[in-house]
Amino acid sequence: MPQPGQKASLNVLGQPLEPCSKDPVTGFWRDGCCNTGPADTGQHTVCARMTTRFLEFSYAKGNDLITPRPEYGFAGLKPGDQWCLCLPRWVEAHKAGCAPDVVLEATHAASLELVSLEILRQHEHKPE
Repeated sequence: MPQPGQKASLNVLGQPLEPCSKDPVTGFWRDGCCNTGPADTGQHTVCARMTTRFLEFSYAKGNDLITPRPEYGFAGLKPGDQWCLCLPRWVEAHKAGCAPDVVLEATHAASLELVSLEILRQHEHKPE
């Protein structure tokens, strides 16, 4: 959902942005969507499906997404969870060969500022 005063967000396919995850609740504004705006300096725009390899990569880079932090209402992520990742971290993981799959319908169009749709499509999550 866009924040008050914002227009509807679009995904990388040019369609209305779909929710990424309500369990766990994700997004910069914890609204379940990968919305962004001026306050989101980390660019939490990529809806990604977590993998063990990516979670370990992120941990090694100093961003522990695994350990629960109850004081922040964060239960920790596990493989299979969907989460709005910071765009620069996803690009970094892509270059390192461990980028998690992406849900295109829930990935904000602002992601196209740093990564092409072609590359995102190479990592498209395909539900089983």
